[in-house]
Amino acid sequence: MGSHPHSSLPMPVTAAGREGLEALLRVPRRSVVALDFDGTLAEIVPDPDQARAHPGAVPAVAALAPEVASVAVITGRPAGVAVRYGGFAGVAGLEHLVVLGHYGAERWDAVTGIVHAPAEHPGVAAVRAELPGFLDAIGAWRGTWIEEKGRALAVHTRRASDPAAAFAALREPLAELAARHGLMVEPGRAVLELRPPGMDKGVALTEFLEEQGAEAVLYAGDDLGDLAAYSAVEKRRAEGLPGLLVCSGSAEVPELAARADLVLPGPGQVTAFLAGLAEAIRSAGPDAT
Repeated sequence: MGSHPHSSLPMPVTAAGREGLEALLRVPRRSVVALDFDGTLAEIVPDPDQARAHPGAVPAVAALAPEVASVAVITGRPAGVAVRYGGFAGVAGLEHLVVLGHYGAERWDAVTGIVHAPAEHPGVAAVRAELPGFLDAIGAWRGTWIEEKGRALAVHTRRASDPAAAFAALREPLAELAARHGLMVEPGRAVLELRPPGMDKGVALTEFLEEQGAEAVLYAGDDLGDLAAYSAVEKRRAEGLPGLLVCSGSAEVPELAARADLVLPGPGQVTAFLAGLAEAIRSAGPDAT
């Protein structure tokens, strides 16, 4: 992997990615850095309740946040859970961090410490009541388990004897169940999430970029749910906004790695990159324009 000429940062493999990195270094105070949580800032673990930010994540983000217009964590988790598992509250340097939870349906701002959220979709309550019996009736209870996400529910297959086969067998039945209650299914890494339609990471990122008046963007993710954010960045690049797409890992979600400008092996390397970006910005001095 090559290096960026201005620093020890790894070189994006695409021209668009190199342009995005140049813009981040040139106008950091007008740049937005947006990050997924699980698999990007935190390692994927068998039990999502045990997920915590990588030890280098908070120091790296706290070093970078004061150098850019804004840092946002965009996650499918409830915003408050991501804040707690990330250890983001009350950290020097993260005074203006924003966490967009449930794909943007919830928002936590460090400056207030308050989560803003709409009322729960009625379909979520209906599926919550029906899902255990539904899985039992189709013979899919063994090896799968349900994660309660507040405004969504997720069915995990990672503990099944054949996680990929269990995932494939559940995808259509869960899609039918979700549709019956006005919900949609978001596939991920050995997980199928049932949630309300109309909000995804692409919508959340686009709205946040407009709110911030961003002139450059970095987005880092690891899963199928991040494809919508990738598409949002690609659309904005076509309109003239420089952007850098980072993929955390590549083995489980090759679709994401194939579209990324820069592939890093996992959260440890992502957080090292963010720390290196903060140092590169400081070394470059004030925005040139």
